[in-house]
Amino acid sequence: MAIESYIGATILTNPSTPESNSPPVRAAKLKTLIQHALEAGATRASAISTNDISVENNLADMCREPRCKCYGLSTSCPPHVTGPTGFRKLLKNFSRAVFFKIDVPSEILFSSDRREIFQLLHEISSGIERKAVKMGFLNARAYAGGSCKQIFCYDYSDCRVLSENRKCRNPHVARPSMSGFGINVARLIKTARWNKTQTSTNDEAKPTKMTGVYGLVLIY
Repeated sequence: MAIESYIGATILTNPSTPESNSPPVRAAKLKTLIQHALEAGATRASAISTNDISVENNLADMCREPRCKCYGLSTSCPPHVTGPTGFRKLLKNFSRAVFFKIDVPSEILFSSDRREIFQLLHEISSGIERKAVKMGFLNARAYAGGSCKQIFCYDYSDCRVLSENRKCRNPHVARPSMSGFGINVARLIKTARWNKTQTSTNDEAKPTKMTGVYGLVLIY
């Protein structure tokens, strides 16, 4: 097994037969991962080319100014991540990714139920990553919206990794925020041909405005 290191991460290369690495097999596995995302709770999921992932410094800078209230509170947010520079180098090792969203009533994102939505978002993203690894994509890496400190460790004063140099409390589900790497989510939405907001019609007389929250998993 060959190992290539880069900016705080490691890329593994696992020898495989041409058949197991063929485009048709990979395409079939991507479909399986998309189905997994939908079954886990995603509203929509799509396989995209990593060429469509735009990384922009100014988007990452917005974490610092105007300062996000979660800035510096966990290892998955700036300034503790590699940022756009590191993510661009990471992308060179990938050609395909799974982009997914969860549509929720817009009002929920401004309510106390917001945390549960983002917990689900991280659970889906990390779940896709784990399944991808089991399928042979050893370097799969998951990202999701929101700060893991606010989502999972909101009732703790500190991130244990930062304050005590100990293991993360939620390593199986907490994933880095896309914002800190300058990932242009708006462009990904356009690539996937989704709408940022939409109206849901149901049995109620009043239509419900829906807004998406998003996750991204680099596959291969």
